[in-house]
Amino acid sequence: MKNVKAAMQEELKELNNACEVLAYSYEKCARIGVQSGLSNEALESFEALTGRFARLSDIVIQKIFRYFDVLELEAPGTVRDRINRAEKKGLIDNAEDFIQIRLLRNEIAHEYKSETIYRIFESVLELAPVLLKSVDQIISYSKRYVDCK
Repeated sequence: MKNVKAAMQEELKELNNACEVLAYSYEKCARIGVQSGLSNEALESFEALTGRFARLSDIVIQKIFRYFDVLELEAPGTVRDRINRAEKKGLIDNAEDFIQIRLLRNEIAHEYKSETIYRIFESVLELAPVLLKSVDQIISYSKRYVDCK
């Protein structure tokens, strides 16, 4: 358990870093707004936003939620199981939002059609605040296991 707690503490640092850069990109892109004919500079900002969104969602769902399951002796289960348990623990407010976040993350990773990229940008702008809010809840919950400085 000690190794799991140490690994989790390191991952919580990564979580904080990923949260900060996503928040920066979100604020920047929210000011730009999604509109047809975005400049190359704006597209670059939105590409950074989507990449940072995907990274933070992976850290939360694939790593942090798993650490809690290990520490609480939960069976591994599916991604949906992990998300549902996170809702029950109060790590997230709504499991369905995180199912959508996971699906969007997968779409970001596998989407190559330029005509759907604007819809992805809009979805990321809609769901990023939900993902960012979860970080505070995760940090608060983590305090029962690790020192969250």
